[in-house]
Amino acid sequence: MTADSRWKAFTVDVADHVARVTLVGPGKGNAMGPDFWTELPVLFGELDADPDVRAVVLAGAGKHFSFGLDLPAMSGDLGKVLADKALAAPRTEFHEMVKRMQAAITAVADCRKPVVAAVQGWCIGGGVDLISAADIRYASADAKFSVREVKVGMVADVGSLARLPLIIGEGHLRELALTGKDIDAARAEKIGLVNDVFSDADAVLAAAQATAAEIAANPPLVVHGIKDVLDHSRSARVDDSLRYVAAWNAAFLPSEDLTEAITAVFEKRPPEFRGR
Repeated sequence: MTADSRWKAFTVDVADHVARVTLVGPGKGNAMGPDFWTELPVLFGELDADPDVRAVVLAGAGKHFSFGLDLPAMSGDLGKVLADKALAAPRTEFHEMVKRMQAAITAVADCRKPVVAAVQGWCIGGGVDLISAADIRYASADAKFSVREVKVGMVADVGSLARLPLIIGEGHLRELALTGKDIDAARAEKIGLVNDVFSDADAVLAAAQATAAEIAANPPLVVHGIKDVLDHSRSARVDDSLRYVAAWNAAFLPSEDLTEAITAVFEKRPPEFRGR
């Protein structure tokens, strides 16, 4: 087994043609801060190009897969577009940042090596964006999922609204996105968000590893071809949705409600939204 220690937000181990990519933070609950968004597309670009890698297992370290976007770590970037008189320049910069974040998640979806996600504990917001880009999703019995952006005054803009309609359907997605509710592993399996549920974190990781090994044993160019054919009709729709939401958020994201949501996170209290 070989391990790659260049990364701050991940650990990467490769053995028997399977790469295990593990989220490690540094934010609490493997929250997605600047290092995550910078490293993810580079990492998956390298995995895509590595002939020794034929499948990827995507997991989270510790008790949780990911708490999603690291709001405290990313608040400086959001602050520019929320500042008084934030007109074309900061909005353009924010639009470019959203597109970079979208491209990071898309690098997972576009990787020719199939990605099997193993989820335990919480998978919130950006975590759901990330697993929506995987080919196969497994969960432990204690896993919980939430498309929670609405709770923090945002329209989800890096993949969930683009990819989940093709995974769980419009009705289930609308319920999750409009309420921001939490669902457990049993519900996630019922609606098709995950393929299967396993007893605990060790079991779900072992199942993901076994499936990745099965994939890695198949002819690699045929596996690439299957992914390419399956992605052909989907990619244009996903790209169109991502472009639209990036522009929408650059125009409409700044609000008193978003400021209130971020303030409430720092003050550890429930937000009070006023529709302003």
